[in-house]
Amino acid sequence: MTDEARDPGGLKPQADQATLTHFNSQGRARMVDVSEKPETSRSATARTTVTMQPSTLEQIRQGRVGKGDVLAVAQVAAVMAAKKTSDWIPMCHPLPLTGIDVGFSDNGRDELYIEATVKTKGQTGVEMEALTAVSAAALTVYDMCKALEKSMQIGPTLLLAKSGGKSGDYTHQAES
Repeated sequence: MTDEARDPGGLKPQADQATLTHFNSQGRARMVDVSEKPETSRSATARTTVTMQPSTLEQIRQGRVGKGDVLAVAQVAAVMAAKKTSDWIPMCHPLPLTGIDVGFSDNGRDELYIEATVKTKGQTGVEMEALTAVSAAALTVYDMCKALEKSMQIGPTLLLAKSGGKSGDYTHQAES
């Protein structure tokens, strides 16, 4: 069988196997061994947007959604999801998180912004935990408001910043 026949969509990793940290020598997925990495303080902040009709956002702001306090439930969902990220993302390490902070803001019209900062002291970063937190919060907003509006859109979802670890600090550069 040709390589193209085995991988018709072109999804096979193209880099040298030695440079791919999540693949073993047989090309199979693996969780990276971080046991020799030093423990450092790490944090990551992610954000997502839920775009909706102005009337839906207004009902959220006024606490008039039939299922209850949308933002309170979304906040709890974000914290729970961050703590369970390794259950959702196959190669993520389970981490002892030391802090999770979730905040909400809006543009006053049709966009709800969800931001989460996750912290740990460990051998690997918390970027995935922050991204998972905002994603779960956004999905919870959708679930609680879908009776009002099914056309809500989630995204973009992005990493705003991270600190700690060998790769150092990162801050998302806004497009001009």
